[in-house]
Amino acid sequence: MSEQQNTPAAAEQTEQLDENQIMAHRREKLTAIRAKGIAFPNDFKRDAFASDLHQQFEQFDKDALAEKAIPVKVAGRIMLKRHMGKASFATIQDMTGRIQLYINNQGVGEVLHDEFKHWDLGDIVGAEGELMKTNHGELTVRVSALRLLTKSLRPLPDKFHGLADQELKYRQRYVDLITNEQSRKTFIQRSQIIQAIRNVMVDERYLEVETPMMHPIPGGATAKPFITHHNSLDMDLYLRVAPELYLKRLVVGGLERVFEINRNFRNEGMSTRHNPEFTMMEFYEAYANYQRMMEMTEKVIRAAAIAATGSAVVMYNGKEVDLSKPFARMTIVEAIRHFNPHYTEEQLGDEAWLQAEIKKLGGSIPMAQGLGSLQLALFEECAEGQLWQPTFIVDYPVEVSPLARGSDTKPGLTERFELFVVGRELANGYSELNDPEDQAARFKAQVAQLDAGDDEAMHYDADYIRAMEYGLPPTGGCGIGMDRLVMLLTDAQTIRDVILFPQMRME
Repeated sequence: MSEQQNTPAAAEQTEQLDENQIMAHRREKLTAIRAKGIAFPNDFKRDAFASDLHQQFEQFDKDALAEKAIPVKVAGRIMLKRHMGKASFATIQDMTGRIQLYINNQGVGEVLHDEFKHWDLGDIVGAEGELMKTNHGELTVRVSALRLLTKSLRPLPDKFHGLADQELKYRQRYVDLITNEQSRKTFIQRSQIIQAIRNVMVDERYLEVETPMMHPIPGGATAKPFITHHNSLDMDLYLRVAPELYLKRLVVGGLERVFEINRNFRNEGMSTRHNPEFTMMEFYEAYANYQRMMEMTEKVIRAAAIAATGSAVVMYNGKEVDLSKPFARMTIVEAIRHFNPHYTEEQLGDEAWLQAEIKKLGGSIPMAQGLGSLQLALFEECAEGQLWQPTFIVDYPVEVSPLARGSDTKPGLTERFELFVVGRELANGYSELNDPEDQAARFKAQVAQLDAGDDEAMHYDADYIRAMEYGLPPTGGCGIGMDRLVMLLTDAQTIRDVILFPQMRME
């Protein structure tokens, strides 16, 4: 082989050639199957799952299992095969796990057994037989009937390494799920987390609802929206950045406790913590304030942790996170001084000093004007990333909280919190602003920021003001980032590992 052929590009070309040859050979097999008129049957009825069989019968020894003569019908993808003359073993994988098949001439006949020897890894089969244990004690199905249900035309990646290329894992999640047990576990845990949260909310008499994903104006969060166009109505629409304003309309209407597990869309940057579309759980409760919302947030997250991991104490990136205890609470200034005791109260009350310090740390000066917004910007630079254990940061400034109720005792601040865990924001909640005139003024201030070039500022929502004028009861609300919560509870280092199909550039 020449030196040029040894280059990585040449190796990749050879690998592709080999895959094309494998696919061509598999297509020939499928053509032969089609000629027999039995390709892709759809009448096999499974009656057992792999993990259930292991749980129910693993404790029986070989003789006890033989006496029971338990019939089963299993189905799954062939992940391993080995042939031993007149007998063969195969391992199939279903949604719950793997189980071994034992195939021989006596059980299925010489003709079918010989056909099976030419089936490929990745093929999907249905098998009927009795449970047995091998001499090594492995639970196995002694097959008496076997069918090829789906012919796999593409070869699976190396069975020991799965998909090594991270980008390929995200693009071809279906292959990643076939070959990577940890990926399957992560998404099973994600489902358990969401189900646990639903259970908590329903137990607290919250009603699950659905609100629009296309809005005539963007609202509910300070974020840049995606824009689309409705041809029949000849109008632009915005994919929702948050469901908040619609959920609070429902509270006005008398649905006093509502929640929605929803997809949001924000036309912003991508990172290990950001995807253009992501999942939030937002909930609103009449006659409640931000203190109650913090209690509910703790309860929901603790339940999710126990459902996914069996414990409220989890490990993330090699360090313990204790979700079992009441979460700490600090103001923005308290958090800054906790991690930076050399800062004085006088400095943190000086706008000019704050601006200089933010620039010194590499941060940017916020568009919103005011002492509070500068303190928040400094907090984000010097304290946020150090909040490892769950901590509520409370009492945010008015200028960065356009939908939160102002504090009755602390001028310039609102009854708002954000929850930080492992240095990341995980939840945002507050006592809702329910004064329609105050809300209208806040919207106008946001429009001024929008006109000044802040493309994340909110629009003026006249219909929401109209709804508030009918009377929004005292209300608390909160949003929890589901993707970041799943990251925390599955020890995932990037958001792409917990979203089945993350956004990617086109191939």
